[in-house]
Amino acid sequence: MQDTVAVALITSLSTLAAATLTGLVGALSTRRQLTHQLTVARQESVERWATRRDELRRDAYVGFLGACDQAYRQLDRRWLEPGGGEPVPGYDEAYAAMRAVDEAYNLVLLEGPAEVAAVGRAVLTSLTAERADQRRLGDEPGDRGAPLRDRHRERWLAAIEVRTNHRTSFVDAVRPVLGHDG
Repeated sequence: MQDTVAVALITSLSTLAAATLTGLVGALSTRRQLTHQLTVARQESVERWATRRDELRRDAYVGFLGACDQAYRQLDRRWLEPGGGEPVPGYDEAYAAMRAVDEAYNLVLLEGPAEVAAVGRAVLTSLTAERADQRRLGDEPGDRGAPLRDRHRERWLAAIEVRTNHRTSFVDAVRPVLGHDG
C-alpha cells in the first residue's frame, strides 16, 4: 500500500510540476506577446503622429508659397501700372496680400522647424522690402504716366531675382523636412 501512495504522490507532484511549468511558459509567452503588441502600437502611434505632422507642415508650406504668389502678383501689378507707387483707391490689395503672407508665415513658424521658419522670414522680409521700395520709387518725381518697371528697370529686374532666390531657398529648406531629396 505504501507503493500505491508513493506512486500516487509522485504522480500528483509531477502533474502539479507540469501544470506549474505550463502556466509559467504560458505566462511568459503572453507577456512577450503583450510586450510586442505594445511596441507595435507605440510605433504605429509615432508613425501616425509623424505623418500628421508632415501633413500639417506641408499644408503650412504650400499655404505660405501660395500667399507669396498672390503677393508677387500684386507687386507685379504695381510694377506694371502707371504711377505704381500710389495705393489703389479704397482697400489696398497689395497690403491685403502682404497680410496673407504674414498669416501664412505664422503657420510656418508654428510648424517649424527653425531652419524653415528662418528662410520663410527672409522671404517675408524681401516681400516687405520690395513693397516699400515700390512705394518709395513711386513717390519720386518723374513721368507718372510710365509704369515703375519702365522708370526703374534695374530695380524691377533685381526685385524679380531676389524673389526667385528667396523662393528657391525656401523650397530647398522645405524639401529635406518633408523627406524629399530632389
